[in-house]
Amino acid sequence: MKSLVTGGTGFVGGHLVDALRRRGDVITALVRSPSRTAALADQGVRLVVGDLDDHEALARAAAGQDVVYHAAGLVAARNETEFLRANRDGTANLLHAAEAAGARFVLVSSMAAAGPARRGAPLDGSEPAHPVSAYGRSKLAGEAVVRAGAAPWVVVRPPMVYGPRDREVLKVFRLARLGIGAVFGDGRQELTAVHGADLADALVAAGTATAALGKTYYPCHPQIFTSSAFVAAVGRAVGRRVRTVPLPETVGRAVLALTGAAARLRGHATILTADKADEFFQDAWTGDPYPLTRDTGWSAQLDLDAGLADTCRWYRERQWL
Repeated sequence: MKSLVTGGTGFVGGHLVDALRRRGDVITALVRSPSRTAALADQGVRLVVGDLDDHEALARAAAGQDVVYHAAGLVAARNETEFLRANRDGTANLLHAAEAAGARFVLVSSMAAAGPARRGAPLDGSEPAHPVSAYGRSKLAGEAVVRAGAAPWVVVRPPMVYGPRDREVLKVFRLARLGIGAVFGDGRQELTAVHGADLADALVAAGTATAALGKTYYPCHPQIFTSSAFVAAVGRAVGRRVRTVPLPETVGRAVLALTGAAARLRGHATILTADKADEFFQDAWTGDPYPLTRDTGWSAQLDLDAGLADTCRWYRERQWL
């Protein structure tokens, strides 16, 4: 098959390229920065330089493709308008190119688009969405564009993603190495997660299974754990017993308001904002992978301990830890 990937130089997109190469797909990547594409070029990936506002580049990249995997997106912005411009309008531009090519469109959305779950009740994709942040609303707006379009589509909403190449969970590893683990709230927040390689296989399943068309899925391991248990698991991976440090909601919201304000004063974007606090202090962010397994046969291979051990090995081999 011929597959177009956006975000191929990033964490999720990089794992997706690896999975598509193992299948033998002919891969095209839309890339913004040629300076970051040497690894893709070395793997035989066809590169098209451009961004999601470059209609000519999008048309060239999408032409002749069987599947378009849209893994690029904005996770930090200075305001909601910036989020919407990237995650809604950029998705619309790419979708139009996919429609012209007659390609299937697989959107890598986010659980933030759906909003939080209730404790003990993982989301399965059938619930009404109620995002609680500007980021989540922009991802839901991107989903709406895809559902209203003419291309055959699949939407995937990953929860927490971790694994080799990830720099966000790396921060947790570095703290754990010092014997410390910070959690928002009391540490009882329920979570599900997915290793990057497992997520990549889920995206390929979504891009190839007929029964997946027109569906919304949560690609994750079925294991549910608390934020405190996650910190402890990272500690096991690095060989340290970790002391969990809870961040009360009142303190956390004040700190996030300050970091967000400081970033705005510098004209920078950060994920650490008062708005994002509405995600951090929820009871649960859990998904049910069964519908994806039922329709495609995919299932996550790595539980939390195995996935974190693999991640730790990769970090150490690259001297990130």
